[in-house]
Amino acid sequence: MLRVRTTKTRRPPVLRRVVHVGVAAGTAVLLLATPGAAQAATGDVAYLAANSLPVVIANLRNLIMGLLAGIATLFLVLAGVYWATAGGDPGQVDKAKGALRNALVGYGLAVLAPVLLQLMQGIVGG
Repeated sequence: MLRVRTTKTRRPPVLRRVVHVGVAAGTAVLLLATPGAAQAATGDVAYLAANSLPVVIANLRNLIMGLLAGIATLFLVLAGVYWATAGGDPGQVDKAKGALRNALVGYGLAVLAPVLLQLMQGIVGG
């Protein structure tokens, strides 16, 4: 019996996950990078005010903490779904444990975000 090999190769699961996260992060960056002044009407005068460094760092801290907490909550919910639907399957339980570990890392980073940004503010000198 002849076996026909297909030329299509599947990416490793880790690479697929990295690609998915990269596409999602790139989309978020593109959406957040749209300047507000570009939305102004043509006849209006647009005043762009630069914030001081402590205000920028506080805004950045709030954004990072919100994103990390949201993503960690998503992983926590996924871990619960994986664990509830495992049905005794060790592979599915390991998948749930991995998602739970990722959620805990995300919550830890969200808690450490203010400390890291305060350290950055001290280095920059604000």
